[in-house]
Amino acid sequence: MTMTDPGQLTALLLQRQVEQFYYDEAALLDSYRLTEWVDLFSEDTHYFMPIRRTRLRRELGKEFTKPGEAAYYDDDKSTLRLRQVKFDTGTAWAEDPPSRTRHLISNIRITADRGDELDVESYFHLYRTRLKSEVDTWVGRRLDVLRRHEGSFLIARRHILLDQTVLLARNLSTLF
Repeated sequence: MTMTDPGQLTALLLQRQVEQFYYDEAALLDSYRLTEWVDLFSEDTHYFMPIRRTRLRRELGKEFTKPGEAAYYDDDKSTLRLRQVKFDTGTAWAEDPPSRTRHLISNIRITADRGDELDVESYFHLYRTRLKSEVDTWVGRRLDVLRRHEGSFLIARRHILLDQTVLLARNLSTLF
């Protein structure tokens, strides 16, 4: 396949568009533009971060909790909006003064293209510092379903899979 192949060019343009979408999303989070960030999600979205447990190799299917079980996040768009409103009002004690974050997104791969929706896997490294001495870092991957919408995308599903099994942060007020 050569670079003049229209299919290859289309795939490269789609990859670039998806990558730019994620970089723009990270910029919204790092600058606390949470109203705009929540607007990136579809009305029927599912934002889920299960708890990871250490399991033997033969039990790896039980490593993460399932939807409906305990989770760090198990939100729909209305609960994401409630989180955003709480941050905006200044009543979120865990974020006053606000954290300084840096969302690093990499290894972005489109794993399926179903026409109106894409399955996308990405890796993240999230660095947060707060007050004088609180420093937290989270590493993992995200499994998203992006829905094509008005020349861009909406996040129809996000599953956040942390590499850590123990969180050392004093709170979990950071969004992924």
